[in-house]
Parts: sequence; C-alpha cells; structure tokens
Amino acid sequence: MSKVYFSTWNGESINNIGKPEEEWEESAYNLPAQYDDHRDSKAFIGWDGVALFHENVDVIRLAMEYAAQYQVYSEACGRCAPGRWGGRILYDVLDKIARGEGEVSDLEHLKEIGKSMQVTSKCEIGKTVPNPILDLMEHFEDTFLECINEKKKSIHYDESASYIAKITAPCSDACPSHVDIPGYIEGVRDLRFDDSLEATRQTMPLAHVCGRVCPHPCEDACRRTNLDEPISIMALKRLGADWETDHGYDFFHPMEKKPANGKRVAVVGAGPAGLTTAYYLCADGVEVDVYEELPVLGGEVTVGVPEYRMPWDKYMQDIECVRDMGVNFITNYKVTDEDMRRFEKEYDATMIASGTRISKKVRCENEREEIKGYWGAIDFLDWVNLYEKFDIKTPKEVQEKQMLPTDFVDLTGKTVVCVGGGFTSMDVVRCSIRAGAKKVYMIYRRDEKTIIRNTTYEEYHEAVEEGVEFLFHSAVNNITTDDDDILRELLIDKFELVPDPNGGRAQLVKIEGKSYTIEADYLIPAVSQSADLGFLPEEWDIEMTSWATIKTNGKDYMTSRKGIFASGDCEYGPMTIVNAVGQAKRGASVISRFVQSGEITLSDDEIMEDHLAKLKVYDKKEKVSGWLPGLPREHSSVLDAEYRKHNNAEVNLGFTQDEALSEAERCMRCYYIAMVQA
Repeated sequence: MSKVYFSTWNGESINNIGKPEEEWEESAYNLPAQYDDHRDSKAFIGWDGVALFHENVDVIRLAMEYAAQYQVYSEACGRCAPGRWGGRILYDVLDKIARGEGEVSDLEHLKEIGKSMQVTSKCEIGKTVPNPILDLMEHFEDTFLECINEKKKSIHYDESASYIAKITAPCSDACPSHVDIPGYIEGVRDLRFDDSLEATRQTMPLAHVCGRVCPHPCEDACRRTNLDEPISIMALKRLGADWETDHGYDFFHPMEKKPANGKRVAVVGAGPAGLTTAYYLCADGVEVDVYEELPVLGGEVTVGVPEYRMPWDKYMQDIECVRDMGVNFITNYKVTDEDMRRFEKEYDATMIASGTRISKKVRCENEREEIKGYWGAIDFLDWVNLYEKFDIKTPKEVQEKQMLPTDFVDLTGKTVVCVGGGFTSMDVVRCSIRAGAKKVYMIYRRDEKTIIRNTTYEEYHEAVEEGVEFLFHSAVNNITTDDDDILRELLIDKFELVPDPNGGRAQLVKIEGKSYTIEADYLIPAVSQSADLGFLPEEWDIEMTSWATIKTNGKDYMTSRKGIFASGDCEYGPMTIVNAVGQAKRGASVISRFVQSGEITLSDDEIMEDHLAKLKVYDKKEKVSGWLPGLPREHSSVLDAEYRKHNNAEVNLGFTQDEALSEAERCMRCYYIAMVQA
C-alpha cells in the first residue's frame, strides 16, 4: 500500500489536494508508487482509474499520453468504429487542449465520445480507456478550463517526460509466461492459426506442451467466469501448434533471428526451462550450447510426462522449433564441477536449468530404498516413458530390484500405492493402470478440492474414471516387509481437519483407532522432488534456499555468483511447466542484456509485468455487463476410459473446428492498458 495525492482506482475516492504530504491517505491497492530502484512514479493510469503520487503532475498531458497509447494499440484491432475512431478523437482533442488551442465545447465532446466508447466498443480496451480520462476531467475540471480559457499550454506540455505503458489482460497477467492469450484466441476465431501460434510463441516456445499439460491458471482469472464459465484457454492454445505440425509447415517464429553478436551462453539441462532459455537467447543472436545428461531432449516432459498426456511426436516438434532457431544440443553429457568452472571461462554466462530429479521420501517407519517394491516416482516414470516413447528397455538391475517379469514396466496383477497429490503422482497412478495393475491407490493428506487445485479438474476425474482409488486425509505410517525384504503391507493412518478455535488454519489431526492396513506390492513416493546440485563448485558458495534449491531474487534469476543464472525447478523447487517457461523467458531476456553490458537490468515491459502482478488485473467481484451470458463452455472429446486405460493413446482429442470457433467466440478480448509516468 502507498500514500497517494489523488486516486480513483477501483472506485476508491482519495483526494489529498491541499493537504501536507505527511497527512496523505494510503491507497487500498498495490499501486506502483516506486517505478524501479532508481525512480519514483509520478502517476499511474489504467483501465480502472488513475492515481497521482505527486502534486505536480500535468493531468491534461497524462490523459493525452494515455489516449496516445491506446491509439498506437487500437490499430491492431479496428473491428468497431467507437473503439478505432473514438480513440483517435480522444487523443486529438486532448492534444488540442494541452497545446492551448482548446474550446469549452471540447470538454463536452470528450465526455460524449468517452461515454459512447464505454457503452458501444466491442472489446474491453475500447470500453475502459475512457475511464481514467473521464475521472481526470471530472476532478480536475478547473485545470482543463484554465488551459482552455487562457489559451495556454498545459504545465509540462513541452517538457521531456517518461511515460511507460503496457498492454495486459487478466488471463495474460495470471499466466506465468504472460502469453498473449486474447491474441492467440483471436487467431483461432479468424482461422488464422499462424497468427495464433506466433502470438503464443512470443513468450512460450512450447506450444504443443502448454496446449496439453498446463494447469491453466489463466482460466482462474478469465473475466468470462464472472458471467458464466471461463474460456477453455488451454485447449485453444494447442490448435495453432497442431495446425503447423499436421500440415508439415516450416516453423512460424514470431521474430526474426538477429545476427550473431559473438556472445556465448551455456545452458545446463534441456527441459522446458533450458529449451526456453536457448530459444530466446538464440533469437537475440547469442550462441547457445545446451548440455543434457539424458540420452534424449526435453527433460521431465519427455521422461516424466506420459505419452497419453503429451505425445512424444508433438513435443518433438516443440524441441525442433527450438533447434530451428540455431540451438546446439549436447546429450548424454553429465555436467561436473570442472565443467562449470570451464563454462565460466569459455562462456559469457551460464543458465542452470537442471530440474529436480530426486524423489523425496514419505517419512514413514521402515522406509528404505533397499526394499523391493519401494520405487521412487521419477525413476518409475523414467522407465515407463523411455520404453513407451523410445523402446529403451528397463535394465536388468532395475528389473531385479523391482521384481519385473519383463524388460519393461509390467505391473499385471499388482497393487500399487502412490503417495502424493500433484501432477507427478497423477502420472504415476495413471501409468500404473496402463501397466496392468489390478489395484491402484493414491494416498493424500488433504482433500479432493486441494488435489484438483494442485492439478486440474480434468486430470483428477480422468484418473477416477480409469479406476484409481483416492484415499484422502490419509498417510502411510509404516512399511511391512517379509524375510526377503519384499514389500507386503502398509499401515495407513486416518486424519481429520480440526478447526482452529482462534480462527487460524484448520489442523490435520490423527484419528486414534482408525488406522488400517493395505496389502501392497509397490509403494511409490511422489510427494516432491529435490535437485541434485553436486556439479556446483564448492568454492563458489552459491547461496541456496531453505529447500536446497538455488536462490535468486525471483526477478532477474541471477544467482549469488555473477554471470551464473538459474531458472525452473532447480531455482524454486518442483513447479509447473508454464512457471518454468516464464522464469526462463525472463532469465533469457536478462542474460541477453547482461552479456552485452555486464549489467543486470529489467526492461520496462518486465518492470510493468511485476507491478501489474502485485496490483492484480483480475477482479473476481467485478460485475460484467454488455455480454450475452449463458453461452456454454465447449469440452473437447476424450477417449473412453475402458479403452484408454489399456494403452497410451492420447486421451484428450482436442476441439473440432466448429467447437474451436464456438469457444473462441466466447472470448471478450479483455485487453487493458496501464501506464506509469516515471
């Protein structure tokens, strides 16, 4: 929260005009009073009002510059006269007043045009641009009239000033990769799948992946929710990528690759974060070498995410898109501390994107890796997917340890218990079904709502349809083995949520006398993963988090050692693919400037992203009007559960053209403009 001189943001009415600064009220919102580490903000203006942080702001020019930003952007649409021509009139008339040539009648003209745009514009950018302008005209009418009546310029009209604007949308703001979601949906609606794909790849190179296995937090911030149901955003994203692949086109890159600038960057890990880093750095003219320990590219999406969720041939196209930008990949290469010392000398920067591939324990009695039938989730998924995708056989030592009758993961007739509540555990239990297990349990300490929030509604219900049994508010207490150290039985404790009498968070409390046993052949812990960072030179003393991941400030992704960056799971711990991509995209942008200047900086666009994330673009209490409610959300077809649980065919079949067009038409194109005067 910050003190403001004047604010109408989101309906608040703060007017400190004439008061000493120490008596100014604070805004209820996280308005960007400080633009960056070096500059304070003078004003913030956007779709929901205006805030002044300084009394010496030229409010007429502020309104004019905001209208100018809309004029720049509105040409990208031009689908309605109020939006296109109304925006031009707002700018022209405000500029006329600001340069001292206005008439009193111009004020009424501005009000008339502004109100007309609010009511009749087709999309939110046209509806909302007049909002702060009308606020300024109402509350600073005397200032406008003074310039008009005295035929003088506004106070800072001829002075140099910094106005920094950003286009956003509630869905794009909620997306960790800040994908231009209304843009790619508009491409679908226009049947311009090349435009749709290029809009996605501006910030997300893995369009196939994030059109299939994204938890779609964007849908939680879709304004359509306030009217009926959110847009099926993720399902629409894959259409452009599938169109490119299915037609055998060359890759549609959204940017021209810049000429080589002589700079080199090493990337450790070829998962989503590493691929993203490499793609955008190469686009900027940087030479990139990616070192991958596995024999295949793609990281955990390749060896962890099952074929039925993310078909390899589709992911391979995402990887080839990155390669097409000029990235050099080195596989079967386990980076050591000596390599890291060499990278520091031979490259201009290094990005660590090595992920987290060590399964954590469930912390129960008698938990030992030596037990036959105790199988870490990452290792389990590795051998399932390496066989299904690449026909790589399970090695003898794994077959013997896990009592496999074949050279692939065959669980026919077995009972599998997985402990967890996220995407990895979902992959484990659904793969176990497909591997022939007769009974599959998932044990989770929380409830159904939480597991859906951790994954997706679709993922959970598809698992239930396939026969997975979920044991909520439960935990493994003890593992029982026989004389040959083979897993035989699990003791399960039952818990209940007990409300805090002081109003705090409810606590899980064990229910005495309710423990029970389950006969089991396999226990697969999927509670979380940790990073293997043994390749970091000890003398570097890189700062770590309390979770034993690499610490950065979460904004520029440089570690405590200059020139060494980290993004993805190794920086934050196990995260979603879209989060890893978002971090890596920002990291690549920072590195691109760092290798040229030696300085760590954020672009204005990135600074504004951070401000808007704090402010929150989506308002779940907003009452949406002007749109027809009750249009049903489209749901793509899925394979029948009785069929799909016996194979690894892709479960989600995607939209037909008619379904895609119908769903895209539901999008309200909720672009907003925000602008700071710094």
